Amino acid sequence: MPALRYDLTDLRLFANIAECASLTRGAERSHLSLSAASMRLKGLEEALEVKLFIRRSNGVELTPAGRTLFANAHQVFQQLEKLHGDLLYFSKALKGTVRIFANTTAISENLPSALSQFMTLNPEIDIDLEERLSPEIVRAVSDGVIDIGILAGTVENTNLRFLPFKRDRLVLAAAPGHPLSGFKEVSFNQTVEYNFVSLHRDSALHDFLQHVATAAGVDLKVRIRVAGFDALCRMVEAGVGIALLPASVAKRLSQSHRFHAIELLDSWAIRDLRICVRDVDALPTFAQKLIEHLLSTVKDD
Repeated sequence: MPALRYDLTDLRLFANIAECASLTRGAERSHLSLSAASMRLKGLEEALEVKLFIRRSNGVELTPAGRTLFANAHQVFQQLEKLHGDLLYFSKALKGTVRIFANTTAISENLPSALSQFMTLNPEIDIDLEERLSPEIVRAVSDGVIDIGILAGTVENTNLRFLPFKRDRLVLAAAPGHPLSGFKEVSFNQTVEYNFVSLHRDSALHDFLQHVATAAGVDLKVRIRVAGFDALCRMVEAGVGIALLPASVAKRLSQSHRFHAIELLDSWAIRDLRICVRDVDALPTFAQKLIEHLLSTVKDD
């Protein structure tokens, strides 16, 4: 293979296509037209003299050569981000971006205030935050796709470092007059005969609830799926069904919605949120600074 000068725009486009498994969505993420993205990808493949993707009717799939480039491209981006972060302290013109994947609870309850404080104090740092499921978060951190993951549950990876962040408990929300509303605590098995309200299918909490039901050997009667906790509590209040939600959310929304929060006796109801990284020292300086800030909020609780 001849010596090459890698174009960072092409590498970023390639990584975006790989992450989206779609040429169209990868082009959109890269702010390129589909034709321009196609030409750049074709030029990259011709320069490397390898095929990077297998084109399929429903998207694209990485070839073995593509997987190798994907892994190395993220290492390149991480090194550039670290260099970028180290230079932030010498130039006010530079801006840094920390990419985070987090679960439903972290995004809705734990991160808004903490990130708002951090970004106010550090106007040169931007945050790219997406909601994902815990296994996806671990995989993305391990692959170098993101800087920081925030997740709950027992997903482990010996190549990663997990830092304790927050603890919360899932509770059951039931409308006044519901057969369970008079209970102070219940087990999950006591709830399965009733209709449920759930978050949307792509939410981490919906996925967790389905795993719990599968482990219990039951099919939940989900009557409706909604986009957020406010809508979920409105449906519970209206008598559509009962719902599982974090105790911190229940405490906040009980001020504006009429429902009873009932403790769950199951051990899985206690949720420990953890910060997940590959190597703190290898992160850009501004990403390390964000982790320090998030951990400082734990001490404030």
